[in-house]
Amino acid sequence: MARLPRLIVPYQPHHVIQRGAGRQPVFHDDDDYLIFLKYLKDASRQFKVAIHAYVLMPNHLHLLASPADQTGLARMMQWIGRFYVPYFNHKYERVGTLWQGRYKAAVVDSERYFLLCSRYIELNPVRAGLAAQPEHYRWSSYLHHAGTKPDPLVSEHALLWALGNTPFAREAAYRALVEEAIPDHEVRVLTDATLKGWAIGSEQFKVALEKQSHQRVRPARRGRPPRSISAAPQPAPVTQP
Repeated sequence: MARLPRLIVPYQPHHVIQRGAGRQPVFHDDDDYLIFLKYLKDASRQFKVAIHAYVLMPNHLHLLASPADQTGLARMMQWIGRFYVPYFNHKYERVGTLWQGRYKAAVVDSERYFLLCSRYIELNPVRAGLAAQPEHYRWSSYLHHAGTKPDPLVSEHALLWALGNTPFAREAAYRALVEEAIPDHEVRVLTDATLKGWAIGSEQFKVALEKQSHQRVRPARRGRPPRSISAAPQPAPVTQP
């Protein structure tokens, strides 16, 4: 089956997943994480992509990012790969690709899924057993959102500002949100939709996005489409003997 063209909507958040080839590690030590974050910050500014949330896991990464145009996200990811992959290969005396194909991305319904997606990203280390609490993991945006350590890479979304009138109130409200468990089915929705390139949001959001983009953003319904009445066979005319 031919893969769907990647849908990018300017100024709309996108959930991005990039995995190591064969799920191999793409970060081994602190320097690897720091170098990648430097490239990510430089590229996000160069190609006008706002990074709202992120996590770097040993063998993959997640971003919640809003590009200013239709090409910025792809150009940012390509630029990072152009610099990080040679650095990694040279350091560890390896050759060949580092990533498992092209990055995966899904447009996110801001009103309904933005904060959920941000929490999902920052709770990845906890789900993977790498940390007991998100604040115990260094390589994510959680410390910024929780008010522990400002991160110049993070561009705060309007929905985050809506959580409170002061930084203290916003940080406390966000920490309380993260403490709420994310249901397993919501985790599956966010992961599966991103890996398959489907939009993440309400049916109303998806319908509006399809009309705007002239592109399918959700799985097709199973089975044959219902036949219209006009296409139904007409009875043969009755002839008189």
